[in-house]
Amino acid sequence: MELSPASRGELLRIAKQSLRAAVLGREHLFEPPTHPELTQPAGCFVSLHELDAHRLRGCIGRLEASGPLWRVVTETAVNVLGDPRFDDLRVTPGDLAILEIELSVLSPLLPCASPLDFDLQNDGIYLIAGERAGCFLPQVARETGWTKEQLLDRLCTEKLGMPATTWRTGDATLMRFSTVIVGPEPVESIDE
Repeated sequence: MELSPASRGELLRIAKQSLRAAVLGREHLFEPPTHPELTQPAGCFVSLHELDAHRLRGCIGRLEASGPLWRVVTETAVNVLGDPRFDDLRVTPGDLAILEIELSVLSPLLPCASPLDFDLQNDGIYLIAGERAGCFLPQVARETGWTKEQLLDRLCTEKLGMPATTWRTGDATLMRFSTVIVGPEPVESIDE
């Protein structure tokens, strides 16, 4: 999916307003945007990082294209505040000035012919093993420098809670996807 600069700006505005309203306990309703790109179905992840240390403060998403992109971004921007990994470090109104937001708009999932059939630098991966599943965005490999094998090992242990070698079994299915990155941008900007 391609997104024009105007659509990217609109998505960031929607995400930031939704996030702020949720943190401040306010209701925020949107008129659907007019950009046709934003009404297409797409999955999306919303990531929050601290501006200075780039420490993760939340990352939640939806893989499936279950609704118009603008609505998925609205809901996901609110849901990122409930990332269970940060139950002891919830985002507060005072945190908004020190956070940046990044959106990852997802392509449809594509099956991989083998567990190593993905582009390490450009593809996100989604692994299904039995009743468990988990994913890493493409940014994970770029930021960590892990090999394909290390990425899959960590996906198994960190996201699936299974042995690192689970991806090597015949029962595991790997899917890949690409992303369009929108941002990062400070949650609170001077021009807003």
